[in-house]
This record gives sequence, C-alpha cells and structure tokens, in this order.
Amino acid sequence: MTRYPLLNDFDLFDDVFGVPMFSSDRIMRTDVEESDDHYTLKMDLPGYQKEDVTVSLNRGNLTISAKHNTSKDEKDDRGNILRQERFTGNCSRTFSVGTDVKDTDIHASFKDGILTVTVPKVEQKKELPEHNYITIE
Repeated sequence: MTRYPLLNDFDLFDDVFGVPMFSSDRIMRTDVEESDDHYTLKMDLPGYQKEDVTVSLNRGNLTISAKHNTSKDEKDDRGNILRQERFTGNCSRTFSVGTDVKDTDIHASFKDGILTVTVPKVEQKKELPEHNYITIE
C-alpha cells in the first residue's frame, strides 16, 4: 500500500468537530498586547451590543461576560425555526491581572463588535523571597 505525504495540516472536519462549536474560546477570541506600562485586551464580540457586555474585577481576576439572547416569544412571519446555529446564551472569560490592580485603573470601550480593555501593569508585592533555601543536615 502506497502512502502519500500529507499535503496540508488543515482538516476542516477536525476544526469543526474537534472543538465544541459554541465554546467561549471560539466566541470570545482575544488578542493581548503588552506595552511598557499596560496590557491591552481586544476581544471580538460580533453581534453583541455594549449593553450585553460586562467587565468585572474580583480578587485579581478580570472577568468579561456577554449575553446574547433572542426572544423565543417573538412571533413574526418567519415561521418555525428548524435549525439555529447562531450562538445564544451567556459566555465569559477570566484573566488574572493581579490583586494590586484596582477597578478604577481599568478602562474599557466597545466599538464595532470589539471590546478593548486596558489594564495597567502593577508590580506585585512579594511577600516571600524569590528563593527559599532549605538547609540540608
């Protein structure tokens, strides 16, 4: 049996069936950029409105949540929905930003389906020395 070399690593079926289609990492794709004094997160949220998105800080964790609901009670001339592939529901992602970052120092804006969050770099207080040596007896 002759084996042919794989011409392309990309396999559409692996991409579609390998990862759950509606997982939050697929919906909330994020770029993280670093500058000298801050980090910038740019998150794609197509189809969302500013009112659908919340950004919160709790114990050093920055959580971005979004809700996208279509009312099932609405009646129109479309008829019955036979298949619905567009995402509806809630999704969120959490990023660790450190416990010394304050919510008043974080800035967020939303335009054209892109959420941009700026988080300052804050040097973390080190309560323990970097290296602890144990004496060997």
